[in-house]
Amino acid sequence: MGAFSETEQAAVYRAIFSRRDIRRFRPETLPEETLWRLLEAAHHGPSVGFMQPWNFIVVRDAAVKSQVKALFDRERQAAACFYDEPERSKYLSFKLEGIMEAPVNLCVTCDPTRGGIVLGRNSQPETDVYSTCCAIENLWLAARAQGIGVGWVSILKLAQLREILHIPLHVLPVAYLCIGYPEAFPEEPILQTEHWRDRLPLKQLVSRIAGRTLAEPRAVLVAI
Repeated sequence: MGAFSETEQAAVYRAIFSRRDIRRFRPETLPEETLWRLLEAAHHGPSVGFMQPWNFIVVRDAAVKSQVKALFDRERQAAACFYDEPERSKYLSFKLEGIMEAPVNLCVTCDPTRGGIVLGRNSQPETDVYSTCCAIENLWLAARAQGIGVGWVSILKLAQLREILHIPLHVLPVAYLCIGYPEAFPEEPILQTEHWRDRLPLKQLVSRIAGRTLAEPRAVLVAI
């Protein structure tokens, strides 16, 4: 159970570097056994205190999808007001969801009450949400390895989404995902291709704590 072979390592890094937020899907059905395999990968995500706070709401029903799509459309128009032209028109030109096209929609939720007093969570209660995000990333990478696309739809108001999906008030919807076989995996993130945002240079984001003497009041962050 040591290091992976070079071929296995390359596959892991390929999944990481070629993962994309997918918005355009082919019409094929996602087999039930394939979906369960992805959910199993998500369920093996790390969680603080092994609390496993996640639940998975699978949506295939077109009527439910339509309600979520209508909610997205309203919020998309509302979000456009935060931009001035020409950014507003460019924002509205982006396809930011595949709710109706994707064969499966999946809402990943976080139940902060699961496990009672959770080991290691007292100082940082928000680690339940962080753990749920780890499960989402597991699912996303497993999907990419199988040639399946995933798109995260964040332009949704949680209160209305709770009503549509009958989610209890104490449970937090963390991610609404569209899942299916993509038309293509873009070489780069779409927002980078469209010059909306660029990937930040890694060296700007990494620093080290410099040592200090007793005369110095505090340690100093030093950029690499």
